[in-house]
Amino acid sequence: MADQTTESSTQVVKDQAELGDGRAVQVEVTTKVVKSSNELAEDRTDLATARTLMAMDRSLMAWIRTSLSMISFGFTIYKVLQGFQESGDVIPHGYSPRTVGLFLTGLGTVAMVAGTVEYFERLKILRRFHTVKTWRASLVMAVIMSVVGLFVFLSIIAKLL
Repeated sequence: MADQTTESSTQVVKDQAELGDGRAVQVEVTTKVVKSSNELAEDRTDLATARTLMAMDRSLMAWIRTSLSMISFGFTIYKVLQGFQESGDVIPHGYSPRTVGLFLTGLGTVAMVAGTVEYFERLKILRRFHTVKTWRASLVMAVIMSVVGLFVFLSIIAKLL
C-alpha cells in the first residue's frame, strides 16, 4: 500500500542572491513539508500514549488522596479515642481506640498498595507498546505513602505514637 500524504505545513525561506553584474536580488522560496500517513500515525500514537499516562497518573493520585484520608482519619480517631479512654470516659460499644485506628489505617494502606500495584501493572502493559520510564513522580509518591501508611499501622500496633 502506498504511503499517503494527508497533512502538510509550509516553510518560507528568504535569502538574498547576487547577480553577475553586482546587483542583489531578494529571493523567497516557499516549500511545502508534507508528512506521510505513517509519520502522522506515529505522532498520534505518541500523543495517545501521553494522554494514557496522564490518565494513569490522575487515577493513582486519586488512590493516594483517598488512602491518605483514610490513614490520617484512622490515626486521628485513634488519638482522640485514646484521649477519651485515658481521661476515664466510657467508649460506646467497647471498641478500643486501637481497633478503630488499626482498621482505618490498615484499610488506607491496603488501598494505597492496591492502587500502586494497579498503576504498575498498567504501566507494564503500556511499556509493551511504547517506551515509557518506570519511575514516574506519581509512582514515587505512592511508594512513599505506602511506607508511611505501613509505619502508622505498625506504630499503632506497637503503641509508639
